[in-house]
Amino acid sequence: MNLQTLRQDIPAGLVVFLVALPLCLGIAQASGLPPFAGLLTGVIGGLLVTSLSPSRFAVSGPAAGLVTIVVASIQTLGSFSAFLTALILAGVLQCMLGLLHAGRFIALVPGSVIKGMLAAIGILLIMQQIPVALGIAEEVSLRALLAGDLTVSASAILVAGAGVLILWLWTTPAIKSIKMLSWIPGPLVAVLIGCAATLAGDRLFPVLAEGLPRIVLPAFDSVSALAAELETPDWLAWQNPAVWMVAVTLALVASLETLLSQEALKKLRPQNPPPSPDKEMVAQGIGNLTAGLLGAMPITAVIVRSSVNVSVGAQSKFSILLHGVLLLVCGLWFSTLLNAIPLASLAAVLLYTGYKLATPQLFAEQIRMGVAQSVPFFATVGGIIIFGMLAGIGIGIATQILCSIYQSHRNALQLTRRDDHYVLQFQQNLTFMHNPKLQGLLAEIPENSRVVVENNNAEYLDPDVKAVLRDFGENASERGIELSQWPVAVR
Repeated sequence: MNLQTLRQDIPAGLVVFLVALPLCLGIAQASGLPPFAGLLTGVIGGLLVTSLSPSRFAVSGPAAGLVTIVVASIQTLGSFSAFLTALILAGVLQCMLGLLHAGRFIALVPGSVIKGMLAAIGILLIMQQIPVALGIAEEVSLRALLAGDLTVSASAILVAGAGVLILWLWTTPAIKSIKMLSWIPGPLVAVLIGCAATLAGDRLFPVLAEGLPRIVLPAFDSVSALAAELETPDWLAWQNPAVWMVAVTLALVASLETLLSQEALKKLRPQNPPPSPDKEMVAQGIGNLTAGLLGAMPITAVIVRSSVNVSVGAQSKFSILLHGVLLLVCGLWFSTLLNAIPLASLAAVLLYTGYKLATPQLFAEQIRMGVAQSVPFFATVGGIIIFGMLAGIGIGIATQILCSIYQSHRNALQLTRRDDHYVLQFQQNLTFMHNPKLQGLLAEIPENSRVVVENNNAEYLDPDVKAVLRDFGENASERGIELSQWPVAVR
């Protein structure tokens, strides 16, 4: 780090802070947790995880992709303190995965399942934030929402709609072409508009302001007040099997999202040597362990903030550390200003985030890629929405395996007619699972024919496959069938 890198890292850190602030608050609000928990998570990710991470550019903090898991887990476990115990265990599991060099196995997760997971997260995020954008304070079911038996807030709808419109405008070429505006993050503008609405409403339209719920951050006037705000884990909850299931889910999904973010970041800003995925998982594990101890939320590396960090010219970790310090300062000494932020503005940020994760173009693209990609994709989306994150991912992987086996079987064996003979081609190694296909093709060969086998692409034939070939070969002479290059010896 030198003067030249500081000249670029300081502005980058400010921009990342401005992007992270509304997201930290919004993700905490969406998870049903105090806004301070979101800021604390951003601080841990920005300071502790960054110090331990092998990456110079990856920004860690609360992730929108884990909101649905946090909400469902707290409901299942019955308390946030029990969830914190699961988060501590998840951090330990992540550290163990890193020490066991499990990072390389990220390549085994099919792309269709990863895209399905992100799309499902986006859909669940949208479903969860629609009531907030409508100004409905209490939790409601989807059926009640569709029935329209609820009282909505016109001011919340207006603020949320304005926020979504601003976020969309910030992606258009017209705004991007204005250099000064392109440097201001869209989420920050949406939140500032919401703050202006609350301040104006308080002074000019008190009735409208009442229908605009806001975040509530405590003011800290001492260290003891800060300590009192921190939630402590329920140490006896480890005896509950459900806590371990939540811990495994958090460890796997958080690791998956972190490693996917790292893979995407490599394409934006290559590092030499590339960051070790195993060391990254250890860093994330220590971060989640600390988050569980202090009463924060799950931490992952987040591609949105990481890509912003790279795009504004960060040169070292200093930009990420600076963003963590600014989040800490904001939470401790500027809570009064942050309390002017309406929940509807944060809902707008999360609604747009959900849309970007589950765009119609993504679904159309998967359909165009054919059955082998679209079926596992939709199985993952449906599985996560209906059964939960871990089960949905398992369903997606199982579906992809079945589709791959089916496609493999279709092309593994081919029987073609060439002039006066038949050619039986083995395109790959054959196992007992290919027997039905093989038996069907052999049954198509008529009597008094000549059969040539081409098996240069098959280095291995399962004993059951050899048995089928041997049985056919032993009966071939009786049917007047001449065999050439038959891969097994016949009597």
